[in-house]
Amino acid sequence: MSLPAHPAPWFDPAVQQPGRTAALGAARRIPSRTAQLRVPGERSGCGQARAFTERVLTDWELDHCLDDALTIVSELTANALVHAVRPDTDGETGSEVRLRLTLRPSHLLCAVTDQSQSIPTSPHTVDPLQEHGRGLFLVEALAQHWGWTRTTATGKTVWAMLPTERG
Repeated sequence: MSLPAHPAPWFDPAVQQPGRTAALGAARRIPSRTAQLRVPGERSGCGQARAFTERVLTDWELDHCLDDALTIVSELTANALVHAVRPDTDGETGSEVRLRLTLRPSHLLCAVTDQSQSIPTSPHTVDPLQEHGRGLFLVEALAQHWGWTRTTATGKTVWAMLPTERG
């Protein structure tokens, strides 16, 4: 698996953007829908992210994408909670993790933002029974595209795209 050397924000060519012409001519003008969740920096955070994703995708009538989306959201959220959330001196979590689901005309974008500078990596394990280190491999296997984008000097968003058309 390789990560982009200079990850760029992903854009939907079907949506008009300043300075860009629509690649598809008269592109479909379906408005995007977005749902966001602030994920608690504790063990229950992944479960809350999964429950939130299930509610949102059911509401958006994307049940056919649900299993893959739940796995991707679980892995991205778990990575952020394990690697980016650090407790403050008073025991509270000082880092914020946010989950954003965006429905576009032809895909679902699952994005998790954290306040860590560390770049997402997949460790190479020699032990086939190792429990950790497979999350990004799963994301890569399930997603149409995935990557990460630096959001601030100390934060990043890791995202994955799933096609929404029934297959």
